[in-house]
Amino acid sequence: MGICAIDEFDKMDESDRTAIHEVMEQQTVSIAKAGITTSLNARTAILAAANPAWGRYDLRRTPAENINLPPALLSRFDLLWLILDRADMDSDLEMARHVVYVHQKRESPALGFTPLEPSVLRAYISAARRLSPYVPRELEEYIATAYSSIRQEEARSNTPHSYTTVRTLLSILRISAALARLRFSETVAQSDVDEALRLMQMSKFSLYADDRQKSGLDAISDIYSVLRDEAARTNKMDLSYAHALNWISRKGYSEAQLKECLEEYAALNVWQIHPHTFDIRFIDA
Repeated sequence: MGICAIDEFDKMDESDRTAIHEVMEQQTVSIAKAGITTSLNARTAILAAANPAWGRYDLRRTPAENINLPPALLSRFDLLWLILDRADMDSDLEMARHVVYVHQKRESPALGFTPLEPSVLRAYISAARRLSPYVPRELEEYIATAYSSIRQEEARSNTPHSYTTVRTLLSILRISAALARLRFSETVAQSDVDEALRLMQMSKFSLYADDRQKSGLDAISDIYSVLRDEAARTNKMDLSYAHALNWISRKGYSEAQLKECLEEYAALNVWQIHPHTFDIRFIDA
């Protein structure tokens, strides 16, 4: 058991790709050397990073067209995340300052917190791996219903290039068991299943974020996250409307979307809005 990290996954030779396909499909690796032919068990998690076809991600193409890898191989991964290099003032400034600091000081800047010691983290992971959580009978119908709902939603969606198969169900079970291990629990809880489903959903959102933003389905949630993060960063419960508009404008959202977000979350008693200045005051702690 362990983790296999692979960079430039898209540039693997066909023979290597075939070999890793066997590992991910059957959890075995075949070896034929020095007249000895055998098959060994493989229990290694695979973390891979790949570049898009043509060297740059084309937003006008579907993820399947941008990712130049066989669908049969991609379906073996439990989660797929799309990471785009978008122009963002805040993140670009932070990255530039970090690079300039390292270039001048020949060292990384202070983290601002005390990280865990590697020995502690290794001990934690080692202890968690010894557990083999099981799914209780009362959760079987819950998981089956959730999987069926995902299939039905996908059939009605406008993104037919996303697929949910039985492998997705197995991924949900594996992620749920992994989350239970993190809690040192022998039993998978419903909260583990819900978090696994959330991760699967966010993985798909990362692939189809542009379609989602164009339809306006998640802009409100994204704006709320921006405002909440800024309030937490400044440790303030009050935000001025001008500052809020400046923050969300950097993320590509409009003033109309901001006002819609303010009205929606005010109705949920998340914050209060000044009737004249539209300043925000969080009331949910």
